[in-house]
Amino acid sequence: MTQELQQPRPVGVVERAALGRFAWLSIAAALTTMALKVVAYLTTGSVGLLSDAAESSVNLVAAIVTLVALRIAATPPDAEHPFGHERAEYISSGIEALLIVAAALAIVATAVQRLLSPVPLGSLGVGMIACGAATLVNFVVARVLFRAARQHDSIALEADAQHLMTDVWTSVAVVVGIGAVAVSGWEWLDPVIAIAVALNIVRIAWLLLARAGSGLLGHAVSAERGAAIEAVLVRYEQESGIGWHALRTWQAGRRSVVTVHVLVPGEWTMQRGHDLCERIEHDLRGIASRTTVIIHLEPREDERSFVDQSLDRE
Repeated sequence: MTQELQQPRPVGVVERAALGRFAWLSIAAALTTMALKVVAYLTTGSVGLLSDAAESSVNLVAAIVTLVALRIAATPPDAEHPFGHERAEYISSGIEALLIVAAALAIVATAVQRLLSPVPLGSLGVGMIACGAATLVNFVVARVLFRAARQHDSIALEADAQHLMTDVWTSVAVVVGIGAVAVSGWEWLDPVIAIAVALNIVRIAWLLLARAGSGLLGHAVSAERGAAIEAVLVRYEQESGIGWHALRTWQAGRRSVVTVHVLVPGEWTMQRGHDLCERIEHDLRGIASRTTVIIHLEPREDERSFVDQSLDRE
């Protein structure tokens, strides 16, 4: 068996550079959209657009945090972190969620002040064009990041993409609100929509924070990937007549860890059992990159092989 099959595939220099480029793309998009939305706010005086610009500033900080987290996550395993540093991506998601909450509070404070003291909106044409351009930039970059997140199995890039799409829908809501103000003349609609946007931002922040917390606790792999893992084990069970139990999985950023007990006839030689485990590991690692597989080989005739299926054996 080659060395490549014996160890999880490390993150290569080329892949690290690719992930870094996506993070820098997100930073560039945040700077561009923030500038466009500030122009839109200054020309219209809309607190809805101000709230949108504030969220773009959060996008900038979040993109920088994502860049740092991706670099940390790409660090190879060491003596203190034998399973790698991929959980740094969850930390970045948690930080991003807290930043989003801070932006939402600032939006609400500004909107309440404007609600108590309404101000007529200024020139809407330039503001709407700038806001529309910023929305288009966010949408395109979000789609690129979604594709990269799926390709590299990166929750940090996925969270960044989700945040950008939230910004897109926020911008759409703000534009609709400003249009309603222009048609109806109800100036109070602008701060009310800004508050609604802030509440939606908090909702997204809560979802990101919950997912980050679940990841730090070590949640199982996705249902789809879990089914693929079980399919491999069932295939070997049917083809080789072996058994298995105590299957456990957990996801840490882009790394998946799979542990399972494989039961074989006690008369098998160690070499035969080892060869079987090598084939199973190879197939399980083929389901997704950065999959660490740990197999405990047991004789199926031994009663003790069936009393160690719980996490903590008594």
